[in-house]
Amino acid sequence: QVQLVESGGGLVQAGGSLRLSCAASGLTFSTYHMGWFRQAPGKEREFVAAISWIAGRTTYEDSVKGRFTISRDNAKNTLYLQMNSLKPEDTAVYHCAASHRSYTGYSPGAQESYPYWGQGTQVIVSS
Repeated sequence: QVQLVESGGGLVQAGGSLRLSCAASGLTFSTYHMGWFRQAPGKEREFVAAISWIAGRTTYEDSVKGRFTISRDNAKNTLYLQMNSLKPEDTAVYHCAASHRSYTGYSPGAQESYPYWGQGTQVIVSS
């Protein structure tokens, strides 16, 4: 079955950096769109970034543009999120998600477009 396992979260000071990883198994990784979402305490889960199955098209939520970079390594079945210039408001549990390229009506920022989800990794940014 499809498994997505995130890692790389932790505690960091404002202005610092973290790189999140998402190891995928049970799927042909190169044929899946991939996304990162986050959920802060007491808030709804929200879109962060997505990358198309052909890794040339990326999409970002406005508040992370210029600070976060999504990338993928199809040879390693791994998705990444490089987060720089972190702010306290970036504090959240970060989840990766997968959607096969054939998904009808796929929209990068729409949670309902992603059938597969990881359990998440906690990111805490202190001020």
